[in-house]
Amino acid sequence: MHVSMNELKAALRRCFEAANYYVGNYEDAANMILWLEKHGLNGLKELENTLPYIKDDKNKAMSTVVYEDSTSAIIDSHGRSALNCIASAVDLAHAKALECGIATISVHNCHNRKFILKALTDCGRRGISVVAYWRNGSNIVTEYTAAIKAGARYPSFSQAITHLESNDQDKQALTIICSSRVDLDSSLQNSGDHQTRFHMSAEEIARIKEKTIDNGIEIDTGLWEEINQIGAAVLVENSEESRQGAGAN
Repeated sequence: MHVSMNELKAALRRCFEAANYYVGNYEDAANMILWLEKHGLNGLKELENTLPYIKDDKNKAMSTVVYEDSTSAIIDSHGRSALNCIASAVDLAHAKALECGIATISVHNCHNRKFILKALTDCGRRGISVVAYWRNGSNIVTEYTAAIKAGARYPSFSQAITHLESNDQDKQALTIICSSRVDLDSSLQNSGDHQTRFHMSAEEIARIKEKTIDNGIEIDTGLWEEINQIGAAVLVENSEESRQGAGAN
């Protein structure tokens, strides 16, 4: 089925609000999904993998900084989805890069890291160059990297299936490098470790967005119904609060 971006964003906001995301976080989550989808990077597929677990985040500790100095930090996200914690990690990298010129942030125990692309794009548009790198998978390890230059509108994105062995330290880990002094770039090398490589340049990502704006977004009916079913809890709660408040005076 076809929906407009505004319809999808409203439904996603209700969905994440019902899952007890904070106000800023459910806005970020909706925007991260939409960004991937309208730029040809399968945001709805990523969401479909995430939905069964989003309510679990409310029972997990908030992200904590376990080490920090002027140019670096290590963050433990305690098994949370990137949808409700990764934007703050990029903001920290941005702030350190503004002050010191370059910064490196390591995030651990974070799921769904592909959603970082929206936060990277925002950082680049604020005039700071940034690169992210992560791995995913146990039996088959896939590498990912994304980068945006200072002042650019769109990032590049690469992924590759590898022959690498899984490493527990790499699982749910992410490295962010920010610089206010040099333009950073990244791509996965054409090496013997890589079985299949996929790369999208910033120009390709920009072209796909224009096509999406013209044609709207296609979403599986079952996924659309699931998003709205979760979000219905917000509508019920608001209705109950309205009824209780009606006779309060």
